[in-house]
Amino acid sequence: MKTTAIAQLDISSPVFGDEGDIPAKYTCNGEGINPPLEIHNIPEGTQTLAIIVEDPDAPNGIYDHWVVWNIPPVTAIHENSNPGISGDNSAGKTGYHPPCPPTGTHRYFFHVYALDNHLDLTPGAPKEALQQAMEAHIIAQGTIMGTYKRQSRL
Repeated sequence: MKTTAIAQLDISSPVFGDEGDIPAKYTCNGEGINPPLEIHNIPEGTQTLAIIVEDPDAPNGIYDHWVVWNIPPVTAIHENSNPGISGDNSAGKTGYHPPCPPTGTHRYFFHVYALDNHLDLTPGAPKEALQQAMEAHIIAQGTIMGTYKRQSRL
């Protein structure tokens, strides 16, 4: 059985640091657009990228905020963009669903995967379908985590 080590992607954002606060602009208290991400150390042979954004602190279990694949292997994901094919988030919609925790501070994990192949998934597929489809194709991955506490409205 062939096993291949998975390389480490370096994921950062010009608008928040790892374990730092996500600016309100990228949440339900602001414009609700995706934050920009920077991706470094993309290995040779990468055909596409995939992103899964999860909130493990949601009251009913992990909440999927963004499921997207077949992103060209670029070093920057721009804010307010839809860089690939979107799957369903936990709101039952496609695209980025902004952080909007009902109470307390939540953690948002932006997982980025470098894949050695394009994925043949139907737009709107759920996270589980993406995970299954990319399982044998991940050649690198990385994560940045941001936090957000919903601002009270006056």
